Amino acid sequence: MTSIAVCPGSFDPVTLGHLDIISRGASVFDKVIVAVLHNRNKQPMFTVEERVSLLCEATKDLENVEVDSFNGLLIDYVKEKKANAIIRGLRAVSDFEYEMQAASINKKLGPEIETFFMMTNNHYSYLSSSIVKEVAKYNADVSDIVPNVVAEALKKKFK
Repeated sequence: MTSIAVCPGSFDPVTLGHLDIISRGASVFDKVIVAVLHNRNKQPMFTVEERVSLLCEATKDLENVEVDSFNGLLIDYVKEKKANAIIRGLRAVSDFEYEMQAASINKKLGPEIETFFMMTNNHYSYLSSSIVKEVAKYNADVSDIVPNVVAEALKKKFK
């Protein structure tokens, strides 16, 4: 049986912390689908299309990773893709409460789907897309916390 995992998120923008989780997931599962969420509750800096494009470029060397986007419930998307797992990254204990609630409702709606939590690499435990955008807004160098393609895209956004 092929193991397929979905790694969902807003990825606005993708960081090296995200890529760490994605690449580690790709070493465990046969296929990882990185799924960009259309989140109506957030005002993203990058469009969904831009985020998908940035992720495609950032993951181009990971042969078993594909990038997609979705609307609606994650569990419906996971079932549509015939995946059997969800990958979620945890930076700190503060992430766990929300992630546990999400995993619990997903398990109720899709009992056949497992959620796997991966602790982030300690190098990236402080990192979030919000922090990246805040730092980049003031023209600080973010090249050591985001892929090069994202660093360039952020420079263009803040010109």
